Amino acid sequence: MKKNFIAAGMLAVAACHSVSDKSPAAAVQQSDTLRVPDALKSKINIAAVESTSWSRQIAAAGVIKAIPTQYAEIAPPFPGRITKVMLQLGMKTSQGTPLFEITSPDFIAAQKAYFQEKTQLQQAERAWKRQQDLVAHGVGTQKDLEEAQTAYEVEKKEYENAVMGLRVFKADPEHIVLGQPLVVHAPIAGEITENKVVLGQFIRDDAASVATLANLAEVWIAAQVKEKDIRFLHTGDECTVDVVALPGTDIKGKVSHVNAMVDEDSRSIQVLITVPNTSHALKPGMYVTVRFSDQPAPAVQVPATALLQASENPCVFVALADGRLVKRRITTGPTNGQQVIVSGGLEQHEKIVTQGAFYLADLK
Repeated sequence: MKKNFIAAGMLAVAACHSVSDKSPAAAVQQSDTLRVPDALKSKINIAAVESTSWSRQIAAAGVIKAIPTQYAEIAPPFPGRITKVMLQLGMKTSQGTPLFEITSPDFIAAQKAYFQEKTQLQQAERAWKRQQDLVAHGVGTQKDLEEAQTAYEVEKKEYENAVMGLRVFKADPEHIVLGQPLVVHAPIAGEITENKVVLGQFIRDDAASVATLANLAEVWIAAQVKEKDIRFLHTGDECTVDVVALPGTDIKGKVSHVNAMVDEDSRSIQVLITVPNTSHALKPGMYVTVRFSDQPAPAVQVPATALLQASENPCVFVALADGRLVKRRITTGPTNGQQVIVSGGLEQHEKIVTQGAFYLADLK
């Protein structure tokens, strides 16, 4: 009786070892490998995996902005009265185009001081040269020459102060006429996009903008790119812009700057894209979607009909050399609806079931 009990125990241990000798990999291989029944062979298709040129697509929201160097807010150079207005909304300008005229009692006083000092400097210079000529001919005295030179240097300093007094009003002394209002010119070529100038108004604050000038032949798009995607973008990369207000319009741009700082609230980085805008269809403030493309690289692709969804990971059936099929998990990327990029789990030229894989899903 005791011998029988020992023998039974040894058989149980042997049985346990027999089961445990089967590795998990072998078990998976058994359960995921099958042969196609003859009845199903006509319903499936097997083909080699193909390679294609693929580039990563990144989309980001953005807004159109004027380029700062092509944008100017026009402020009067000093508090004063507007005496003439030449600008109007939508007016095209070149650099130096007259916009409006402004004057004030202080500006007129600065003009008078300038012309007075200019005349006195000219007189002092003539007197100094006359004394130089007299001394050279033995008629004048050294004392008179030194006094004339001192008077000239004093007047020259006064003249320089008068010039600076005019420049405070942003006036050019070489092109000023006594009593003439100051003409404010366009600093850049562009278009008047805002105008608050009213003929006859007296402007008390010389720091406030009264007109806006922008050159919109090119604009910036400020796109907010997610932190995880920024490593794929570089200065000079080309991109495509979809404008909400201009559906169907194909607009190309180029990355001109990638911000060095991350917005901590949105975890995004601002990327500036330069876009041509000769038609002026793009308006600052418009919302857009920017689509970036990474450098093309070879990638494996399979038909969407080859995929089986198992849990969270898609699978395909790979054809082995002996005619069996093995189910294999793969990692997929973007799809165009008919073809799917495979980023892991398959190699080019491997053969898979491309049609009818769903017939095999429940076979054991």
